[in-house]
Amino acid sequence: MTVQISPSLLASDFARLADEAERVSDVADWLHVDVMDGHFVPNLTIGLPVVEALLRHARLPLDCHLMIEDPDRWAPSYAEAGARNVTIHAEAASAPVRTLRAIRAAGARAGLAINPATPVEPYADLLPEVDMLLLMTIDPGFGGQPFLDIVLPKLRRARNLVQAAGGAVWLQVDGGVTDETIVRCAEAGADVFVAGSAVFGSADPAASVQALRAAAAGVS
Repeated sequence: MTVQISPSLLASDFARLADEAERVSDVADWLHVDVMDGHFVPNLTIGLPVVEALLRHARLPLDCHLMIEDPDRWAPSYAEAGARNVTIHAEAASAPVRTLRAIRAAGARAGLAINPATPVEPYADLLPEVDMLLLMTIDPGFGGQPFLDIVLPKLRRARNLVQAAGGAVWLQVDGGVTDETIVRCAEAGADVFVAGSAVFGSADPAASVQALRAAAAGVS
């Protein structure tokens, strides 16, 4: 398994986003950007103008997670701006196939996210349209929440679905990822890990990324 770590800037200092991004640029694979609109989730973070500004400074590719209403309208713009991965929520998309194809056509990887209470099986037929499947391991909207163990069986089922579809889809988890929970997620089949508080809440974000990677990579 190839482990990828995507530190979430949601837990960073928003007044110093470029500097915070640089702190993990030599050790992480992606920068995870949580776009929240205050409607789909009860929080308001950043939008396309800030992502465009960050793209001019960040050395890592951006992994944009859109927790917004009407992703069908907005998602392609993030790909066109230069984000390398754009993830939409299954619960919010009205035309997921069209939107996922538009993201890919704009040059980005296309991701599909599902919330903890959303079953994964109804979306099995969409796997050919996605490059990454994101299983939320917290209810989306706020960082720092505790990891939801109830998602682990779904994660295992998702890994089986991905393998049955050819195994090319990355399986990402987001929420409550720590040195301890990342091991359980890796054992269940995840290979891309979003971590916010565990990285930017530490005194040494780069060392924390390395510790997370080592923990996940140690799973046989």
